[in-house]
Amino acid sequence: MKKTIILAATIACGSMLATAQQQASDTLRLKEVEVLATRASSNTPVAYTNVSKRQIEANNHGLDMPQLLQFTPGMLTTSDAGAGVGYTSMRVRGTDATRINVTINDIPVNDSESHSVFWVNTPDLASSLRDVQIQRGVGTSTNGSGAFGASVNMRLQAPAVTPYAELSGSYGSYNTNKETFRVGTGRLGEHWMADARVSHISSDGYRDRASASMISYFAQLGYYGDRTSLRFISFGGKEDTYHAWDGISRDDLKNNRTYNPNGEIKHDGVVTGFYDDQKDIYKQFNYQLIFDHRFNNNWRLNAALHYTDGYGYYQEYKNARTLTEYSLEPFELNGEKVKKSSLVRKKILDSGFGGGIFSIHYTGNKLYSVLGGGFNKYSNNHHGKVIWVENYLGTLDPSHEYYRNKGKKTEFNIYWKNNYNIWKGLSAYVDLQYRHIGYTIKGVNDKWDWTASPEHMQILDVDDTFNFFNPKVGVNWRINSGNRVYASFGVAQKEPTRNNYNDGPLTVHPKAEKLYDWELGYVLRAGNFDAGINLYYMKYKDQLVLNGKLNEIGELMSENVPDSYRCGIELMAGYQFASWLRWDVNATLSRNIIKNYVGYVSDYDDHWDEMWTQTAIEKGNTTIAFSPSAILNSVLAFSYKGFEAQLQSQYVSRQYLDNFENKDDSLDPYFVSNLNLAYTFKLPHVKAITAGVTFYNLFNAKYETNGYSQTAAVYTDGDKSSTPTLVSDPRFYPMAGFNVLGHLTFKF
Repeated sequence: MKKTIILAATIACGSMLATAQQQASDTLRLKEVEVLATRASSNTPVAYTNVSKRQIEANNHGLDMPQLLQFTPGMLTTSDAGAGVGYTSMRVRGTDATRINVTINDIPVNDSESHSVFWVNTPDLASSLRDVQIQRGVGTSTNGSGAFGASVNMRLQAPAVTPYAELSGSYGSYNTNKETFRVGTGRLGEHWMADARVSHISSDGYRDRASASMISYFAQLGYYGDRTSLRFISFGGKEDTYHAWDGISRDDLKNNRTYNPNGEIKHDGVVTGFYDDQKDIYKQFNYQLIFDHRFNNNWRLNAALHYTDGYGYYQEYKNARTLTEYSLEPFELNGEKVKKSSLVRKKILDSGFGGGIFSIHYTGNKLYSVLGGGFNKYSNNHHGKVIWVENYLGTLDPSHEYYRNKGKKTEFNIYWKNNYNIWKGLSAYVDLQYRHIGYTIKGVNDKWDWTASPEHMQILDVDDTFNFFNPKVGVNWRINSGNRVYASFGVAQKEPTRNNYNDGPLTVHPKAEKLYDWELGYVLRAGNFDAGINLYYMKYKDQLVLNGKLNEIGELMSENVPDSYRCGIELMAGYQFASWLRWDVNATLSRNIIKNYVGYVSDYDDHWDEMWTQTAIEKGNTTIAFSPSAILNSVLAFSYKGFEAQLQSQYVSRQYLDNFENKDDSLDPYFVSNLNLAYTFKLPHVKAITAGVTFYNLFNAKYETNGYSQTAAVYTDGDKSSTPTLVSDPRFYPMAGFNVLGHLTFKF
């Protein structure tokens, strides 16, 4: 009944929009709302892939943004819950989320401290996108954190000239469902337009209790004159997810594949239940004010103000914790002093991120030049509480905090990009960027300092400044309309993340990372066939990696490794067999090496009484963790008289969980396919109806896309003079087997 009412309201709304205004001309050409200064074009000597709105819509049935980009070159995706909804992430060329720069309308999206993008905080963003460009390597200069392997540039949807309404829904395995309502006014008078969207997405997840429930919105109001446009945009949402942050053992992969250890309640080492509120809850609201003015045919100005407001927390059940680590006093129970007890902790974040960006564009007969930059300021309050302690006999103050600290970051960057046509399609590219970062963390950390005298919570006192100059140069030769070659060299530098500071030694701060990137490519377009080849060599200096080394309190930390590199070849080809059949394939073949690697393993004797002593293992040249040597993608697309079918396939070779290149600590190679079927037709008063179904993991492969491991050294009878045996206990994140998602869309 509820869905019937929503559908009726949608139809009525669409009808009113269509009749309440004069019909806007479908041939009206809106000038480009904004020109993205961070975008590459066919004259830019970098490797990139464009993903159109149509391509996004064909796959946007409920899964997160990384899954929608999965079959682009060099792309890997992960999902904690195993079903592609909730906490998901992406890697490109083996680089993780902290090294992928993401912007929306040129505005930075990466969290300033973690450098990651938490897609769960902007659910169903895909329904409001115009297109996406993925640049591999250092790419072009951009706003925000350093592009240390890739950048993802997204544009939000342009306003519609004619009024519209759209209602879509999907439902499938694991109770995964998505409901989206979109509406646009078309032209109001001569200059105004507005669009809005509301969405709901939820899933029980493939793994036990790995549920996610998310709501989101998008709204924009725009003024469009002959030469000037001004848009106000707001988007955001709220997520409520049960933790699936911990992986499972190899035995569980075989016998209890969906097991989720998060929230375990243990007594005497035995799991007796699970904590209901082991959840992550976060709200994020983004605001953008975008101004664009075209002075004449040569000069154009684009500027924007932005602000992101975020607040949230997560709660965890912790078994048998030492009370003093949470600033709690031991208590008496049945005549015995209790120093350890199970408890529930709540960690809270309250952040704000705002600033402005600009770009001035000049287009001449031979020269295209962009001067741009931005200033951004970030602040995040971190604090934690203990909200429950098992059998606690003292007075537990609801406002009791055991840590509080604040991170602040200011960033200024300016860049100047020039593309000059030298002679008959031969152009030179110069891109110069200066970036300044100031970062402070002050306050009490959430970790107990056992090395202090007297012991107390760790004190954070970070105050670092970075100044980066990142030049990029290249040449691009359009030999003719069907052949293009390019070559480029670029430098990127990146400051450490918050975790690099917090998890490292308290007295030694990590160094910034540096990347030198060489790219050489060729693009062919000949009738129904197009192809491309790109060679890359990415040399890192002081790359931060987990090397098994522990800090003063026994936690894993990242350290700078002096010399490492990634080199590879990217192959792309597509053929249009007929108007109704196309096949696209791409492959990334690579070597990803740390030179002269020294890793560390913890030493454990039979009584585990020296667990923080460590042994250095000289591994020599070794493969970088999570860097497969081969990624192969295939998309076979069929389209005929409203019927569409897509068969998507991906093969990924072995990935190691650490840098010791141990097969037992690795993700097995996998091959997975999805089949997407849809049929679009029309009815009176309805522009289009699309009904379809997607079969994920079509051949029911058992595979994992993420995991972690720590290697330890075990000595016979505790004899440290003997050769140790290296042992490990890896953990994995299993992905769902064969599953189905049906979808239905009405467009008015």
